[in-house]
Amino acid sequence: MSGPPAGADGNQLVAWAADHLLDPAGRSLASAVRWWTLPGLEGRWPVAELGEGPPLLLLHGFDSSFLEFRRLAPLLAPHHRLLIPDLHGFGFTPRPVGAPQGPEPVLLHLEALLQALTEQGGGAEPLGLIGASMGGSVAVCLARRQPERFSRLLLLAPAGLTGRPMPLPPLLDGLGVRFLGLPSVRRGLCRSAFADPQADVGPAELEIASLHLASPGWGPALARFARSGGFAGCGDPLPPQPLAVLWGADDRILRAPQKRAAQMLLGERIRELERCGHLPHIDRPEAVAASWLGASPEAVAA
Repeated sequence: MSGPPAGADGNQLVAWAADHLLDPAGRSLASAVRWWTLPGLEGRWPVAELGEGPPLLLLHGFDSSFLEFRRLAPLLAPHHRLLIPDLHGFGFTPRPVGAPQGPEPVLLHLEALLQALTEQGGGAEPLGLIGASMGGSVAVCLARRQPERFSRLLLLAPAGLTGRPMPLPPLLDGLGVRFLGLPSVRRGLCRSAFADPQADVGPAELEIASLHLASPGWGPALARFARSGGFAGCGDPLPPQPLAVLWGADDRILRAPQKRAAQMLLGERIRELERCGHLPHIDRPEAVAASWLGASPEAVAA
């Protein structure tokens, strides 16, 4: 099957994904995307919306998209109204030439989304908040800035809570982006994120891991984000809401020093999942849903 049309914008890429992705769960989630107009921001912004019940915001990781949650979303949708945006500068979002990229634009975009939700009449009830990898750091920062808007947090293999920002200088940021765009590198990164890449990483996973690279402005926006230093060292102090953490025993993305530093910060909030890599919401979605819902994985799977 041929790929998306050349020169497609974010809207067209998501529409293509809804019809053509190899992964049926990915097609289903792409078909749930709505394009929001957000106060103070130009363009229209993708948010996958599905389910009914108390609102729950899910935030993806670095250089990824809402499609990360394709396996978790169906397990949570019977219990929650899910809102799954692409983060500012990532996924299939608009990337105007020269627009600022970095942690502050990411947080301002999410605050605009919360304002739009309030204007829709959905702002009275506090939201739940789940963040994966870099999305875990985004969730922590957002919950600190808007403590009244969130009831509790679940962080999945959070990255960036400790350490310090390390901005990439000009030239190196562009070289890094070109490196990340190489098919062999995307394949290697995708395989390293799973506990059992031999069994779990095939054409469907690789397609989803790379589709958003076709979005206009992907490279320059990612380079500007790298130049900002990204999210790092943002976990202290932790937000006031109840907070739990899941990470994989077979995580090859979070290095041992990062895990030790996170353990010092998070303490007994952490639960380690066996047979799980850096993507608990993909490797072990039933366990993640069970943790959030307070049920057994068997009950969730049923």
